[in-house]
Amino acid sequence: MTTPAKPPTQTIIDQQQATLASMPFADTADFEATERGLIGRLDPCVVHTADGTVSWDNSSYDFIAGDAPDTVNPSLWRQSTLNARDGLFEVVEGIYQVRGMDLSNITFVEGSSGVIVIDPLITTECAAAAMALYRHHRGDRKVTGVIYTHSHLDHFGGVRGIVDQADVDSGAVPIVAPEGFADHAIAENVYAGTAMARRAGYMYGALLPRNASGAVGAGLGQTTSHGTVTMINPTLMITTTGQEEVIDGVRIVFQMAPDTEAPSEMMFYFPDFKAVCLAEDATHNLHNILTLRGAVVRDPHGWSQYLTETIDLWGGVAEIGFASHHWPTWGADKLVEFLTVQRDLYAYLHDQTVRMLNQGMVGAEIAEEFQLPPALEQAWSTHGYYGSVNHNVKAIYQRYLGWFDGNPAHLWQHTPVEGAKRYVEFMGGSDAVVAKARVSFEDGDFRWVAEVVNHVVFAEPDHAAARELLADTYEQLGYGCENGTWRNFYLSGAYELRHGKFGTPTATASPDLVGALTPELLFDALAVTVNGPRAWDEKLSIDVRFSDSADHYRLTLSNGVLTYSTAAKVDSAELIITCPKRALPMLMSGDPSALSGAGFSFDGELSVLPRLLGVLDKGDPDFSIVTP
Repeated sequence: MTTPAKPPTQTIIDQQQATLASMPFADTADFEATERGLIGRLDPCVVHTADGTVSWDNSSYDFIAGDAPDTVNPSLWRQSTLNARDGLFEVVEGIYQVRGMDLSNITFVEGSSGVIVIDPLITTECAAAAMALYRHHRGDRKVTGVIYTHSHLDHFGGVRGIVDQADVDSGAVPIVAPEGFADHAIAENVYAGTAMARRAGYMYGALLPRNASGAVGAGLGQTTSHGTVTMINPTLMITTTGQEEVIDGVRIVFQMAPDTEAPSEMMFYFPDFKAVCLAEDATHNLHNILTLRGAVVRDPHGWSQYLTETIDLWGGVAEIGFASHHWPTWGADKLVEFLTVQRDLYAYLHDQTVRMLNQGMVGAEIAEEFQLPPALEQAWSTHGYYGSVNHNVKAIYQRYLGWFDGNPAHLWQHTPVEGAKRYVEFMGGSDAVVAKARVSFEDGDFRWVAEVVNHVVFAEPDHAAARELLADTYEQLGYGCENGTWRNFYLSGAYELRHGKFGTPTATASPDLVGALTPELLFDALAVTVNGPRAWDEKLSIDVRFSDSADHYRLTLSNGVLTYSTAAKVDSAELIITCPKRALPMLMSGDPSALSGAGFSFDGELSVLPRLLGVLDKGDPDFSIVTP
C-alpha cells in the first residue's frame, strides 16, 4: 500500500481500552487448547503454487503477538493470535489436524490400512502441503476415504491435492458427503460465483497488507489460500441421521444438519475414538446467518435444534469435539457446556429478533437494541469475530420479512447514484458536505461520516477530498471492529478508494468445479447468464444427446429464457449435439475443433450454437463496490 495508514483517533483508542476492561482476558484456556497435542510445524509455514506464486503464507502473521496495538480491537487480536497458531496436532490418538494452513482445518483419521481425510481445504497446493506434513510425522499412509462435511469451498476445493480421480473411479477411495452437496456447492460457487468471489476479496482482506493497520485475520481463520480449486463428486451420500458407515475399519455415525451453516451439512461421531466432528455448526465464534460475501440466509432456529440433537445423541458420551475451524474441546462435560452455549446463542438470536420484529421494529433498529445475555456475552466462543450480532439479526429479519421494512418511503427509492446526487444538492453541495463531515470525523462520529460522504463519492466519484475522507473514515471504523470480516471490508474499501479496484483474487468457479456440473446444473448455470433484452427476439432449440448415456435434453431459448426438458419430442431441434456426458461442460468453449477432439458431433444448423453463446453475459470480476 503506497498511501501510509493513518493512526487511530482517540475515539478508537478509548473504545479499545473499554473492550480490554470489559472482557475476561485473563482466561488462557483457549491458548492452552491451541497448543495441545502439537506434533510439528512447517517452518516457515509458506506454500507455493507450481509457478512459484505464494498460495499460503502463515508466517506473514508473525507480527500478531503480545498486547494488541491501538489499531486492532483487542478481542479480535486475541482471536487472531489463536488462529495464527499453525501445525500438525493430535486431537486424540488416531485423529490429527493440520491447522493454520488455510482458512479451514484438514483432519486425518487413521484406519486399518490408511487414513481418512476430512475437509481438504480450498486449494490443492495447501491440501498437498498439509498431507505432506502429516505423512512426515505419521508415516506414508495412503488415503482410504475423503469426507466433505458441507458444501462450502474451503471444505472440498483442495481434494485433488490428496487423492487421484482414478482411485475414486475404481472405488478404492470413497468420497462421502451429505445429501444435496453437489447441487449446493455448484449453486453457491458458480451461479452467483462472480459476485460472491469479488465480495469475498473484501471479506477476507485478500489484498490488504499483513500488519497491525491491515489484515490481522477473518475470525473464523486468517484468510483464504490462493491456487488451484478442484472438486471430485461424492460417491457415497449420507441421507439420514443415524446412518452408520465403516470406512477403512473406522465406524462413523452421521447426523444430518441441512440448512444450518450450509444448505448441505452434516456432523458425525467416531464411537471408537469417542470424538464428534462438529463440521462448522459449533466453532469458537458467532458464525454468520448471512455472510458478507453473500449467500442464502441461514436458519438459526433449525441450527439451534440440530445442536440440541447433537447433545442428545452424544452428550456425556463423546469426550472430544473437533470442528472444521478453530481448536478442539476436550472433556465430556466441557463439550456439553460448549455445545449448550453455542445452541443457546443461535436460539437467542432467532427468538429475540422475531419477538422484536413482531413489536414493529425493523432490522436496523433491532440490531442497535439487541443485547446478548451476560452469560453468553462473557463466553469467548460467542463473540462476533466472523458473524456479528448486528448483521445476523438483520439477516433474520430479512429471512422472515424480506428487504422491505414496511415503510412506503423505502418502497421505490432512487438508485444509489441518483439518490446521492439529490442528497448532496439538498445538503449544500459536495464541498459543504465534506467540510461538515470533517467536523463529525473529529468528533468520532465515523458512522455518520461514512453515511454522508458516501453520498458525495457516489454523486461525484472524482471528488478527491471526499474520497480521502471516506477512506480515512473506513480505516478508523476498521480499527475498531471486533469482527474480522467487518474490519477487512472497511480496510478493503479504504484501499480501493486510495489505489483503485483490485478485482477478484480467487475465482470460485474454477474449470474443475465447472467440469463437475451435472447437465441440469450446467443448463441452470447457463440460464442465469442469458442477457434477457439481447435475447428477446432470439428463438432456437438444441437437442443434447450422450454417446455414453441414454439421457437426453431439449434446450429451448425463447422470450429471453433458456429452459430444458427431458420429455420425448416429436419434432426435431435445429441442432443436435452428441458428446460424452462428462465432456458436456466443454460446450461453453464454442470452439468446433476443440469440441470435435473431445468427442462432440453436430447435426443440423451449426449457427445455432454461436447464436446461443452470443446472448450469454460473463460476470464482471472487478465490479465497483465503494464507488458507482
